[in-house]
Amino acid sequence: MPKDAAARVEKLRETLRHHERLYYVLDQPEVTDAEYDALMRELRDLESRHPELLTPDSPTQRVGGKAREGFVKVAHSAPMLSLDNALDEGELRDFDRRVRELLRGAEFQYVTELKLDGLSMAAHYRDGQFVQAITRGDGLVGEDVTENARTIRSLPLRVPSKLPQFEARGETVMNRRAFERLNAERDERGLARFANPRNAAAGSLRVLEPSITASRRLDYYTYFLQVDGQPAYPRHWESLEELARMGFKVNANRKLCRDVDEVLRFCAEWEARREQLPYEIDGVVVKVDSIAQQQQLGWTAKAPRWAIAYKYPARQALTVVENIEVQVGRTGALTPVAHLKPVEVSGVTVSRATLHNEDEIERLGLQIGDTVVIERSGDVIPKVVRVESHGSGRKPFRMPEACPVCAGKIVREEGEAASRCINANCPARLKESILHFAARGVMNIDGMGEALVDQLVDRGLVHSVADIYGLTLAQLVSLERMAAKSAGNVIVNIEKSKQSPLPRILTALGIRFVGERTAVFLAEAFGSLDRIAQASVDELQRAEEVGPKVAESVYQFFREPRNQELVERLRTAGLKFEYEVVRKKGGPLDGMTFVLTGTLPNLSREEATRVIESAGGKVSGSVSRKTSYVVAGEEAGSKLDKARSLGVELIDESRLLDLASGGRA
Repeated sequence: MPKDAAARVEKLRETLRHHERLYYVLDQPEVTDAEYDALMRELRDLESRHPELLTPDSPTQRVGGKAREGFVKVAHSAPMLSLDNALDEGELRDFDRRVRELLRGAEFQYVTELKLDGLSMAAHYRDGQFVQAITRGDGLVGEDVTENARTIRSLPLRVPSKLPQFEARGETVMNRRAFERLNAERDERGLARFANPRNAAAGSLRVLEPSITASRRLDYYTYFLQVDGQPAYPRHWESLEELARMGFKVNANRKLCRDVDEVLRFCAEWEARREQLPYEIDGVVVKVDSIAQQQQLGWTAKAPRWAIAYKYPARQALTVVENIEVQVGRTGALTPVAHLKPVEVSGVTVSRATLHNEDEIERLGLQIGDTVVIERSGDVIPKVVRVESHGSGRKPFRMPEACPVCAGKIVREEGEAASRCINANCPARLKESILHFAARGVMNIDGMGEALVDQLVDRGLVHSVADIYGLTLAQLVSLERMAAKSAGNVIVNIEKSKQSPLPRILTALGIRFVGERTAVFLAEAFGSLDRIAQASVDELQRAEEVGPKVAESVYQFFREPRNQELVERLRTAGLKFEYEVVRKKGGPLDGMTFVLTGTLPNLSREEATRVIESAGGKVSGSVSRKTSYVVAGEEAGSKLDKARSLGVELIDESRLLDLASGGRA
């Protein structure tokens, strides 16, 4: 009933908001990802069946805005001014002296907050609902990034507030783990790396496609609460407490200080502990707590007189490159690493620094024996900034011709920066290969997560992806935190995976550029794994959407002897290498072409493809005038705009199922 549906929808939203705050703001999750996903699916299904109940602040609407052509300029309610900097203790004491003189001996307190290295943003709320987000811009005018900001999980879409309207100003940041993951993905795709988390956060907030922002896992920490451009409470500390009470993420590492000596102790404490933080900081912000005293102190043309940023010194040092060796990463990418004459940087002894790839070494003009400037940023490996001077007897670096770990073939695709080992069983990339192989939507071996894979490889039970199919119940039970029931479930799921169709096996092999859709096209074009493995580069390009780059990657993969051995072992294990396209002649979808985009509520991409093909239809990877329908799910991409521009009808999952079962088009 509609009344019952409305009550259930509101209850689900309340529950999901509660768990979002626990997970993304407080870091205290109470439910598993699977339980959270089940609640989200139920809500999405109810909203699909009762569209009149859908509201902009629903947890399902974090990603939904379409790609745009640009950003609209918006004026701020009050200037977002930058702060003056204090670069040492003396300059901070000078700031304190000026404050005391201007306040003429009145008592006051400072609020100290960590200075996060990100992108400033103002989030506007009306009647407790998020309505707009504006970047800092030039301080007077910023850009409207509302749809992108909506995807940030720590930014609440609805809050309990006594204020009819307000803005929560803060910092958009990318934590170190998300930054490293993003750069690893860009390495895998042959794209330029982001230089630091701040650049990555700024770039992610300003992309034209909200679904890309969502995938970058940004965070939002608030530090100002304003109404009509003015502070909402008499004291800055009160505003921080109110923001936290409403459910915003407010940095817990803050303190009320009675004098400048206490401020300096806070600054020194966090300079020593900054590497323990999950995000980058570059100093401490110091503010006079009383708003009345802030007004009395006033502003200069560029900055407030009641606040200052105490900046930590640059983490750089001079040293000598004694050697350059190559590491093989989890994706097979070969990374040159400089071995340095040990040097202390910010209290830590550094003896290695990343050089990223051959092109970076060439750009730096670096050779072994040179004196270089290194920079330490967060808990990631330090990097070489520039060559300071050439050493005597310097030697050039040469990338090895074979993988230094497994002696497998190394390939560097044209136009890409990274060289890669293409042996799927290379020990350096084995754990990642197994996790990819077992993932949901690939071979779907439920229960084979990181903790289990770490133990299987570290204990020597698995030396190849194919070894998964030789695991026994006794071996799994012997592992830590693996009960008999859990071990039995994993064994059952391993056995089930043998029935996976050829597209999934192709995806599971981890061939570069071969994802779920490309795997389907290859399987349809060749009908068996053996024919794909034997095909030439030209023959491979006859498959739909397979260009020279993909074809070359597939061709090289199957020319590596260790990958040939892996394929034979998977064949012996009982995996099915033949593929038959079942397309029903004269079915309800006969003669129709469909394009799938986004995530559907219930069907995977492969399942939706099977529904269409079994009803006589065809699935294409690109939208054209010949496309009959575009099936759009959550986080749909630019194909929506293409469909609209060509006048192609958009349908959802339920309409697809209706058509496939004989409903009228």
